[in-house]
Amino acid sequence: MDALAGHQDWQGQGPPRPEWSDEDLIREYQMTGSPQAFEELVRRYERELFNYLCQYLRDPEMAEDAFQATFLQVHRKCHQFDAGRRFRPWLYAVATNQAIDAQRRSRRHRLVSLDQRTFGQLTENETGALVDIVEGAELDPEERLELSERKEDVQQALEHLPPALREVILLVYYQGLKYREAAEILNIPVGTVKSRLHSAIRKLEHHLKLPQSPSHA
Repeated sequence: MDALAGHQDWQGQGPPRPEWSDEDLIREYQMTGSPQAFEELVRRYERELFNYLCQYLRDPEMAEDAFQATFLQVHRKCHQFDAGRRFRPWLYAVATNQAIDAQRRSRRHRLVSLDQRTFGQLTENETGALVDIVEGAELDPEERLELSERKEDVQQALEHLPPALREVILLVYYQGLKYREAAEILNIPVGTVKSRLHSAIRKLEHHLKLPQSPSHA
């Protein structure tokens, strides 16, 4: 079924409606070249995608350049977007490729050090949520509170992860992508995403000296 079924009345003649999905907007841009559809996609992703690129590149100027390059590629390659796909993983794949290109140009081949994030140190909410993914800890409330205050330890643990493991943490944990979306972005099987995330959790547990559950042993 066409992603724009029921929306053919717009055809670039007015602003996109709030209920339009990302897929509706990119298909409209494919069909009509409407600047309003393109601008709405940029608006929806400007903060989220810029934050991701800042985390990946550790440099806000490089992130801004990569962000602009990402949407330039969306403009140039919108005809390559398959209507049967979801837009978000496709956009993240484009952005990740732009970030990798930026790293190559600047001779930086490392992923982000989260303690140097553009928007400051990890918040207590983020640290507490990271504790939640380390499910093997099985901590009581007092222990969780103590761990949530160890932001520097958590940041150092993340910094010690190998790039491939830190990458899945960025996509699955910080950006909230599903396993299949991360797999599509990284061009790896879903099983590899799961195994890398599992390995990342194991390494975080080890670095933070947390008890491991049988499932992680």
